[in-house]
Amino acid sequence: MSHELSLFVGTFATLLAIINPFEVLPVYLKMLEGKDAATHRKVAWKACLYALLLSLFFLIFGTLILRLFGVPLSMVRIVGGIILMKIGFELFSPSASGGVIPASGADQSGNIAFVPLAMPLMCGPGAIATILGMTATIKRSSAELASFVAIVVAIFATMVVTYLCLAYAGKLFDKLGAMGIDAITRIVGFFVSAMGVALIFDGIIEALQTHGVTILR
Repeated sequence: MSHELSLFVGTFATLLAIINPFEVLPVYLKMLEGKDAATHRKVAWKACLYALLLSLFFLIFGTLILRLFGVPLSMVRIVGGIILMKIGFELFSPSASGGVIPASGADQSGNIAFVPLAMPLMCGPGAIATILGMTATIKRSSAELASFVAIVVAIFATMVVTYLCLAYAGKLFDKLGAMGIDAITRIVGFFVSAMGVALIFDGIIEALQTHGVTILR
């Protein structure tokens, strides 16, 4: 049970840090500028639902896709770690461009829930790489079903927290302000980079062990 709990906490913390609802807030508010609260909640609900379905798709079929292309999970961990490190550095030192912000006045509330909110802002390369990397943990676990359930629950919990942040985006942005969101984004970026390094290290060790080097720990 302790393994499943640690797997849940690790997956939840990593995905929440990568999605980083606080960083999505300015983009979300800019895209829905002038819309009422009901529209905000509707778009937030759709975006989180799409991101949840995408996450579950990669969790269930990710390993099958990797086998189809002949990519071992250890390599996914390494590449995923590199992506996380890059995302972490970008969060810690954001560029002056300010990220992906569409033109103001966009009225396609049904479309923006999927692109760019659900993908790539919420379920982007970092989240996909993390989910694919977690499939390696499921395969190595003695209780695969319990580990799978723990990851699914972590994904659900992440999307619930993200929805609450988006649904109350206006109030959060007013309380935190631009400086507060910037500070949180930089702190999150530091820890995302650290998670990326850990994922790279685990992937290298797993790859070496797969090829017969079992001494390293």
